[in-house]
Amino acid sequence: MSKTVKMVLGIVAVVVVIGGAGLYWFVLRDTSDKTASLDAIGTPGTTVAGPAKASADGAWKLKQDSGVFAGYRVQELFGGATIKKTANGRSADVSGTMTVSGSSIPAAEIKVNTTKLVSDETRRDSAIMSRGLETQKFPEATFKLTSPIALPSAPVANQEMSVTAKGDLTLHGTTKSVEVPLKATWTGNQIKVATVGDGLPIVMADYGISPIEIPGFVKTDDNGTLEMQLLFVPA
Repeated sequence: MSKTVKMVLGIVAVVVVIGGAGLYWFVLRDTSDKTASLDAIGTPGTTVAGPAKASADGAWKLKQDSGVFAGYRVQELFGGATIKKTANGRSADVSGTMTVSGSSIPAAEIKVNTTKLVSDETRRDSAIMSRGLETQKFPEATFKLTSPIALPSAPVANQEMSVTAKGDLTLHGTTKSVEVPLKATWTGNQIKVATVGDGLPIVMADYGISPIEIPGFVKTDDNGTLEMQLLFVPA
């Protein structure tokens, strides 16, 4: 084999290696956010204005603050599903109310502006405006309790609780009954709420959502999760 041929083959090998590394770094590398956590809610070192309440009883409203969001988490499938990457998008434009009565949450409702969903990839954000979630056509998602949440006990300040919220989720114009696994903490003048693990499993077909696909390159999985970090203050 001549020196010229060896040189050409060497250059080709380097290009392939560099190209593969570039594909991994810019496309396949997992850059998704951490899953929902109570510790990530609110601005560190600050507290909500107002005195601490003697109990958690009463009306509460959702406050837009650092770490407050509702969003999605989904797998993107590359190369005929041989390679997977986690993608997630979040909207900080959330509003809602909640009522606490002893060891019960009799009412709660959350609204999310889906047009404000943002991920780490602008092309993904543009795609869901007209495909998949179709946020231009369905700009709002909501969750509303259909039965009271039974707490293990009346909330104790700074004590974490695990609960299940049963209610109606309206997504992509379709409403389904769901049970959302949550953890929550009452601190005296605020209540932090977050979904557990990856969040609430969502089968896209149940809500009339079609996976987004770029033929021969990438396709979103046919299921994902809904996750939330919420901060409530006295209404």
